[in-house]
Amino acid sequence: MDMERKDKTGSFQDLGPDKVLNLVEKVLDIRCNNLFRPLNSYINRVFEIESVDHTRFVAKFYRPGRWSKEAIREEHQFLKDLTAQELPVIAPLPLQDGTTLAQSEGMLYSIFPKCGGRSVDEFTDEEWLQLGRLLGRVHKVGETRRASHRISMSPQDSTLIQLDFLLASTCVPEDLKPVLQEAVLAIVDEISPVFKETEIIRIHGDCHFANVINRPGESLFLIDFDDMVMGPPVQDIWMLLPGGMEDTFVELDLFLEGYETFKSFDRRSLQLIEPLRAMRFIHYMAWCAYQVEGDGVTRAIDGFGSREYWQQEIADLLDQRVRIAEPVEPSGNLL
Repeated sequence: MDMERKDKTGSFQDLGPDKVLNLVEKVLDIRCNNLFRPLNSYINRVFEIESVDHTRFVAKFYRPGRWSKEAIREEHQFLKDLTAQELPVIAPLPLQDGTTLAQSEGMLYSIFPKCGGRSVDEFTDEEWLQLGRLLGRVHKVGETRRASHRISMSPQDSTLIQLDFLLASTCVPEDLKPVLQEAVLAIVDEISPVFKETEIIRIHGDCHFANVINRPGESLFLIDFDDMVMGPPVQDIWMLLPGGMEDTFVELDLFLEGYETFKSFDRRSLQLIEPLRAMRFIHYMAWCAYQVEGDGVTRAIDGFGSREYWQQEIADLLDQRVRIAEPVEPSGNLL
């Protein structure tokens, strides 16, 4: 998310069936039937469509101002790199001009193959091993190239940018801004030293269970690289865990056993889990504020922007600071 950009959603209002189908037909040189099914997406506009030969596609229109062309192309390059190594991800289709990103009236869009599947609510031991192997391979590819137009996930970079955005936002009550600033800066000051020696590579960035799908008869698939960043590999691990590290030693051990089949893992980076969780809190606050600042209407959660919301968020940051100060020590195979 580029915090320097303001979102303009006016052109989104024109994305009706005729326009979308015509654009897809043009860039893929196909004929579509009348299927036009909007799919859930907080940020972008995403539609399922079908060609006359019954091939299903997903047309993704990127919210104006969120990512630059270069940043989206880096996401596509990562997906192409992963696909070249036969990893189970869903890459954008090549268009008539040989690229994967098209533009119409200021809107950027891509076309993906439709790939069904279901989210996995609870992983078995074998699936934790499989998931570890998948992320190990993803990160092995991720370290081969940099993404200079993507966010670099670090307290001194991404988190301070997000704080600045919140302090300038009308979503935060003015009298609570100094309290929020103090809480965030205290966390940034405490966690910055542990990031200094951390490996930073291309990662998924938003790797939670809803972005892992199971396709019967196939391996687990990793989807939605929209929030791809340059960050520490452990970021793609802690969000998958069903609890804090103190409650998930077994799952983490299985995951890392699979992961290290393909890529070594620096166990010292486990100390980043609680700092990264705090950074996620701040990221999510800024993400929600960004939606409201964009069009004055969109709210990802009920009650966002209320005084009670910000008081609770500040309290959560203070609690998280305590967790950071009292880290859980790895044991057994995690040492």
